[in-house]
Amino acid sequence: MLGNVAIPNVAILGCGRSGTSIFGELFEALPGYRYFSEPYLADLPATDGAIAVKVPRTPDGATPPVGMSVDLDDLDVALDHPVVFWQVRHPLDAICSLRIGIGQEWAHHPRPPDWEQWIDRPLLERCAHHWATINADGWSLVSGTAIVNRFEDMIRDPRACAASTLRRVGLDPAEAERSPDLDAWIDRVQDTNNDRFVEAITSRRHSRPDHDRRVGRWRDDLTDAEVTSVLPLVSAAAATFGYELPEV
Repeated sequence: MLGNVAIPNVAILGCGRSGTSIFGELFEALPGYRYFSEPYLADLPATDGAIAVKVPRTPDGATPPVGMSVDLDDLDVALDHPVVFWQVRHPLDAICSLRIGIGQEWAHHPRPPDWEQWIDRPLLERCAHHWATINADGWSLVSGTAIVNRFEDMIRDPRACAASTLRRVGLDPAEAERSPDLDAWIDRVQDTNNDRFVEAITSRRHSRPDHDRRVGRWRDDLTDAEVTSVLPLVSAAAATFGYELPEV
C-alpha cells in the first residue's frame, strides 16, 4: 500500500539471460515493494506491502506446465492474482548469454521436459531449444494477460521502461522518480561495458567476457554457420515477439 493506493503483487517470467534479473531489481527501487529472486513460493514471507518475484522455483516432485517454472494456479494463490510481466530478448542474443548455464548440466530453469534427449546436441542448439520452449509453450499460457517487457527497449531507454512499469502497477512515475534508488537503477542499465554498468547480482556467475555490448552481441559471437543451425529452432517464437532474424 502506497498512501491510499493498493499496489499489486508482481511476477516476472521468461527465459533466463533475457533481462529478468535486472528488470526484477527495478522493483527493489520502487516504493512499496519487496523483491525476491527465484524463490520457492512457499518460502515467501508474510508482508504488509507488495511482493515482486522473478521466475519462482518449483518444489521437487512438482510438474509445472511446459515452459513455466511454476504452476500458474499456485502463482495466483501465492501472489493473489499478480500482475505478470514477460521478459523477452532477441533469441540470438539470449542464446549467446545462455551458454554458460546450459553448458553446466542445463542449470537454467525451467528445463524443457525433454532436456535429457538434447544433452548430446551442440550447445547452441540446446540454448535455442531452451529459449524456444519458454517463449513458445510458456508464453502461450500467459499471452492473454502478461505484459511484455522487451530487453532491447529496456536497454535503449531504461527511464521510459521504469515509467511504464510504474504506471502498470498503479504508481505515479513523477512521484516515484524522486527515489534515488530508482535513479541508480536507471543509471546502471547500459548496453556497453563501462564504469556505470552494473550487472544484476544473480546474473554475474553466468556472464562471459566475450562481448562489449548487449543488444546485437550475436553479431560478434556467432558465425554464419552457427546462426544457420539455430534459426529453425527459434524462428516461430521470434516472430511472435516481432524479432527479425538474419538471412544467412
